[in-house]
Amino acid sequence: MPRIPAVKTAEAGFLLKLFYRFAGKRFGAVPEPMAVYAHHPALLRANGMHEMMAEKASKTLPSNVRELAVYRVATQLGCSWCIDFGTMLQLHEGLDIERLKNIDDYAKSPAFTDQERLALAYADAMTASPVTATDEQVAELEREFGRKGVIELTYQIGLENMRARMNSALDITAQGFTSGDACKIPLP
Repeated sequence: MPRIPAVKTAEAGFLLKLFYRFAGKRFGAVPEPMAVYAHHPALLRANGMHEMMAEKASKTLPSNVRELAVYRVATQLGCSWCIDFGTMLQLHEGLDIERLKNIDDYAKSPAFTDQERLALAYADAMTASPVTATDEQVAELEREFGRKGVIELTYQIGLENMRARMNSALDITAQGFTSGDACKIPLP
């Protein structure tokens, strides 16, 4: 149970009920972070708009590279909610989630491509405290993905750092999106 309880539908105003309905249709259930953040309606709206805009704008990188980097941040920070939700998103993208079991061995595992390894190492470097990204690392990413791709990757990794840290601080844990307990949306 989160440290701050979710705002229940019965307690929600008209606009929040619309948000919940949209999220429920899209994901099969209302994501618990949304229901917790609902205690601050202005920030919930800002976060919702930001998430939708970031999703629409992030089309430069291959989805497997982007999603694996985001997933790596979640595992590094121990955000079980992010891991659960991220796995569900990868499943719906048609990506191979079996290899996620080998994420800690990505540097040596044949389950990951060179592009994915570069992105995963960058996710590790950006998630470390202090950040350990290097000039050489960014230059290699730029050669592989271009400047626009590096900015997108950096942005998505930074965004997941924020999500995972907020969810962990508020003790928002796995909701059952991957197991199907929360998400009733059929796979494509």
